Amino acid sequence: MLRLCAALGALAIASAALAQGVERPTGDPVRTDAGLISGKTLQSGVRTWLGVPFAAPPVRDLRWRDPQPHSAWQGVWHADRPAAECIQPLRGRNINHYFGEEATSEDCLYLNIWAPETPPSSDKPYPVIAWIYGGGFNVGSASMANYAGEPLAARGVVYVAIAYRVGPLGFLAHPDLTKEGEGHSGNYGLKDQIAALRWVQRNIAAFGGDPDNVTIAGQSAGSMSVSLLQASPAARGLFHRVVGMSGSALGELMAPVPLADAETEGVALQQALGAASIAAMRDMPADRLIALAAPVKRRPIVIDGQVVAEAPKASFAAGRQSDVPMMIGFTKDEYFRSLGPIASVVDYEKAARTAFPRTTKQISQAYPARTAEEARRAARDVERDSTLGLQMAEWAKAQSVKGKAPVYGYFFTRTHPYRPGVTFADHDPATVGAYHTADVPYWLGTLDSLNLFRTTRDWTETDRALSADMMDRLIAFARNGRPGSDWPMWRASTPKLHAFGESGGMIDWPHFKDLSLFTDATPVTPAERPRIRD
Repeated sequence: MLRLCAALGALAIASAALAQGVERPTGDPVRTDAGLISGKTLQSGVRTWLGVPFAAPPVRDLRWRDPQPHSAWQGVWHADRPAAECIQPLRGRNINHYFGEEATSEDCLYLNIWAPETPPSSDKPYPVIAWIYGGGFNVGSASMANYAGEPLAARGVVYVAIAYRVGPLGFLAHPDLTKEGEGHSGNYGLKDQIAALRWVQRNIAAFGGDPDNVTIAGQSAGSMSVSLLQASPAARGLFHRVVGMSGSALGELMAPVPLADAETEGVALQQALGAASIAAMRDMPADRLIALAAPVKRRPIVIDGQVVAEAPKASFAAGRQSDVPMMIGFTKDEYFRSLGPIASVVDYEKAARTAFPRTTKQISQAYPARTAEEARRAARDVERDSTLGLQMAEWAKAQSVKGKAPVYGYFFTRTHPYRPGVTFADHDPATVGAYHTADVPYWLGTLDSLNLFRTTRDWTETDRALSADMMDRLIAFARNGRPGSDWPMWRASTPKLHAFGESGGMIDWPHFKDLSLFTDATPVTPAERPRIRD
């Protein structure tokens, strides 16, 4: 909804806010290519614009179509509150990273911007970090407190959080959609990301950002998106560095599927919905569509010949990727696939035989276990290395073959200091370790977001210092492509990672030489994919 106001009213609000020391309007509206936008200044001095439209609402006839330009408006758009998240399954209040229920809508193609208090000099605009959220391509929000940009903006960057369509509304391929799309369908969420990055190129200078120095960053499905955008000809020239946290579309695990296979899965969804046509599917209320689609297994990313022109690994092998500096890594205890409950060495050996029948003996030698405790640790390492470790290694190696830009790798090992007695529905603080997404609040400086509605962590000065170091390195990388003089670039011949945790510095990539044992492993099946969450 277009939010208009008179200048006199805005001035009165600003005066009252200044008198009370609270948030206040940012001053003169910013001009974008669709119209004027006003935001607000936070108590920290950081300026922010929330709920900025970058594309037309993808509703009615625009459901399952490429993002379209937003129409121009008269007056001033008040970007002073987040827009609704893209419609998706809702989460309960007792899980770890989601903070109650946000508003949801199909009208969701908006972004949030945070900028430093002081506008830059004309010849030195701020570097831009564009954040792409995770959530298994099924859930996620640009307005989660965990992804807020105020801490990084206060340190000297313009931070942009991008929304994109998720689930069947963002990633449906279907033969009739392929006809409508002149040979292409699916990947609408990725196309939203590209549309947002094009908006950044056209408009971010007005917010103090440098369109010639854009870093795209993401975690989990957001990191997979970053790898896909790096490989995509449709995204070339829209960014200049990439940051990938725990996710990659290279290799066989979570790899894009051929369009014909995705179309077959799309037809199965249509049949499950009981819809006679794509037109009937567009007529269906979005919440009902989401609910009925939940049991139907689909693989989200499609080789559509357009955004995902080919398998990403092929793009890198041929040197067709965006050859830009990379900073990528993963955490100690994360995984995309569980070996199941491990209570003994026998459990571990049986699980390894089931999951990796061709290389069981070699895996047992590389990840040995003589006690139940060692078996649980070995299983966790195998779970990590056969999924996230392998994904990130494939990405790093692919860039090193034909790319000239450097790769910097990291390994996050810190276990959060949980408040005694705190419980979650989705993980056990006693055993979860440095879990999937554990590093994000350190990189973004959003530790306190995890205590927003209830105290779940007792953060220490160690955590604050670690977060400050990681933020500074992220900003340095966004500024000049180097995360620090003490962090050498990654080389396939001597694969090193920068460790962030109880101890730091450069370490050997864990089990790097053993990762080939998992390349012939049984891939994650569609039935297992819903377990992949952030």
